[in-house]
Amino acid sequence: MDKKLARLRRARRVRARIKRVGAVRLCINKTPQHIYAQLITPNGSQVLASASSLEKEFKQMMSYGGNVKAAVVVGKTIAERAKTIGITKVAFDRSGFKYHGRIKALATGARENGLNF
Repeated sequence: MDKKLARLRRARRVRARIKRVGAVRLCINKTPQHIYAQLITPNGSQVLASASSLEKEFKQMMSYGGNVKAAVVVGKTIAERAKTIGITKVAFDRSGFKYHGRIKALATGARENGLNF
């Protein structure tokens, strides 16, 4: 089993657990140059809010989206957008990635702005 398949297997297992709980999930995806975050409804049919390092507001603040500082900014942005639509409690879906580096930084940024996991 290669690295990507193992990650996707972990992601599927975590998403099934989150679905049983029935919580809004904060889904994370990362590439070497960017990081993305989405708030998804419990049944998975609708995206409520999103933030990424590709947005115009992000590009005005920072030039590069593939580091820990960028992940913190994206985490704060998604938390602010969640608060505007009335969401304070979410389930953290890290998409099978290790809770380390940029994923941890995004979670910390979201928690600092009032999002509860």
